Amino acid sequence: MSRAPRVGFFGLLGSGNLGNDGSFEAVLNFLRSEHPDARIDAFCAGPDVVRARYGIAATRLNWYRAEYQTASGVRSIVLKAFGKVVDAFRTAAWVRRQDVVIVPGMGVLEATLPLRPWGLPYSLLLLTLSGRVLGTKVALVSVGAAVIERRATRTLTTWAARLATYRSYRDELSRDAMRRMGVDTSDDEVYPDLAFALPVPEAPSSRAVGVGVMAYHGGNDDRARADEIHARYVGELKRFVKQLVADGRQVRLFVGDDADQVVVDRLVADGVTAARTSTLEELMREMAAVDTVVATRYHNVLCALKLGKPTISLGYAAKNDVLMASMGLGEFCQQARSVDVDRLLAQFRELDGRRAELVATLAERNRLQSERLRKQFDRLSREIR
Repeated sequence: MSRAPRVGFFGLLGSGNLGNDGSFEAVLNFLRSEHPDARIDAFCAGPDVVRARYGIAATRLNWYRAEYQTASGVRSIVLKAFGKVVDAFRTAAWVRRQDVVIVPGMGVLEATLPLRPWGLPYSLLLLTLSGRVLGTKVALVSVGAAVIERRATRTLTTWAARLATYRSYRDELSRDAMRRMGVDTSDDEVYPDLAFALPVPEAPSSRAVGVGVMAYHGGNDDRARADEIHARYVGELKRFVKQLVADGRQVRLFVGDDADQVVVDRLVADGVTAARTSTLEELMREMAAVDTVVATRYHNVLCALKLGKPTISLGYAAKNDVLMASMGLGEFCQQARSVDVDRLLAQFRELDGRRAELVATLAERNRLQSERLRKQFDRLSREIR
């Protein structure tokens, strides 16, 4: 490519999810280091945030600004439907201006949390279809995937994946899920989550315990029981945090999305403080100052592991368990929908007692993750040139 490459980023970026933005930042750092002449653009959910924070051009992903709010009334239903038509043309016009479009990490091929087919799955299909028609490469880089049961969501997602020029996954679970849904994955590769490429901040450690919370309401099939699931999850977390404080430990709360603040507000008390973070870099800087971590959101767990913190995962999907096993801590997992506080306290005490051993294990696993991500970026460079 004789002129400067035109590289676009696609996804729910700048919308308040720290994990999504962290994956984007990792690839952006790589581009600025290895391809400093690249002209960078974004088609994203929060263009104002992306422009201000990262200094790049950005376009709103959806014409209808209330796209991710439930439609109520005839006017909003009509506007949302009309927006789907408009977005087909807007997406194609944006894709035409790029040489390569990168979807940086994120769980774009899964529906482990509530998801409507005409939301992100539809937008992703417009992207990859436009790429095929217009001759623009579309690379799904270290993305997450899971078997999707609902037919409409599954159909849109699998066709979006098939039409991509390049696919890699953040774990074997994701590649296997796409194979089970009928996508040919014989040429697809597995690399670590992109957030493992972010720099590690230094901070003085303390005996505080980090607790990563989530506005968890169950999965895509749990809408009828969402409030019940949420109340139980928050109630069990509150019991756990109160016991830590009673044992003389300071507790620091972390979030992974703006939506999680409602849970923080219910847990803050004497001996319990909350970190205010708007990027994954800020989250890691705050998390570096605690001793051990118990977390729910995938990227809260990942950041703790990357920082070498002995960690317990209260996961909402199998990806959490796979990540923990890959880092040598597979025995320290529970499920967010059925937290057992007594067992959690026993796991925490074991984690605390084996701290030196687990820190050494994490150091070695992090070294291996860095080596593998270097290969992913070398592969991505070939798509850009």
